[in-house]
Amino acid sequence: MPVPKRKVSKSRRDKRSANKGLVFSTLSNCQTCGNPVLPHQVCKECGHYKGVKVIRTKSERMYERNQTRQTKVEQGAGAQKDVPASSKE
Repeated sequence: MPVPKRKVSKSRRDKRSANKGLVFSTLSNCQTCGNPVLPHQVCKECGHYKGVKVIRTKSERMYERNQTRQTKVEQGAGAQKDVPASSKE
């Protein structure tokens, strides 16, 4: 089994990790909304990638959910109004 012949000095050891510095990722702007986006990633704000709508965003899902809830409430309220008061007893 191979064994090192001599102790590796601190400077020689530290030279190996000298090039492992932090690399800052580049940011680009979304073509549709202008928010900063990582390259080759879908914009989380508007859901577009290269100008094409790819995903539904959280705000869109919340809007659709509220619309369906409102229609259910309106339908339920309409059904309750149709029932005469004497038949409730």
